[in-house]
Amino acid sequence: MKKGVTGTRKRGFGTLVLAACLTLATGIFSVTISSAKTAKEINSEVDAALELFLQHVKGGKEFLNAAKGVLVIPNIVKAGVGVGGEYGEGAMRIGGKTVEYYSIAAGSVGFQIGAQKTNLILVFKQDGALNNFRKSSGWKAGVDGSVTFIDVGAGKSLDTINIKDPIVAFMYGQRGLMASATIEGAKFTKLVR
Repeated sequence: MKKGVTGTRKRGFGTLVLAACLTLATGIFSVTISSAKTAKEINSEVDAALELFLQHVKGGKEFLNAAKGVLVIPNIVKAGVGVGGEYGEGAMRIGGKTVEYYSIAAGSVGFQIGAQKTNLILVFKQDGALNNFRKSSGWKAGVDGSVTFIDVGAGKSLDTINIKDPIVAFMYGQRGLMASATIEGAKFTKLVR
C-alpha cells in the first residue's frame, strides 16, 4: 500500500513541477509576443544583427549587397518546456532600406527547457521568390517555399561557395553561425508598424 501512495505522490509532484514549468515558459513566450516593438526598435535591432552577421561571415557584405531582398529577424525567442515555440519581429530590406516589417512564429515539440535568442537572415536571391514572399498573407517555410541554410565553416567564405538556391538562410547568435538550423513550418506574417 505504501508503494502506491509514494508513486502517486511522485507523479503528483512531477505533474506539479511540469505545470509550473509550462506556466513559466508560457509567460515568457506571451510577454515576448505581447510586447510588440516599434519600427524604430526593430530597425535598431536589425542593424545590430546585420553587424554581428558581418563579423562572423567572410564575404557576407558582398553577398547581402547582391541580394534582391534581405529579411532580418533579430532576437528570436525560443522558449518552452517540452512544448515550446519561437517568435520574433524583423524587417525586410531592399537596397539597404526597410520596406516592410514581419514576424516569425513557430511551435515545436520535443525535449527543450529554458529560453534562448537567435538571429535569422533570409536572403532572397531571385525576384520571383522575393515577390511570392511579399505577396503572401502568411508565408510558411517548407510549404510556400523552401529555404536552404548555409553554415560557413572555418576557412570558408561566402564568395567561395556557389549558391544557386532562391532563398538562403543564416541562423546565428553571439558565437556565430548555427549548424543544422531549420525553420521548417515557421510562419512569416507581415506587420503594420
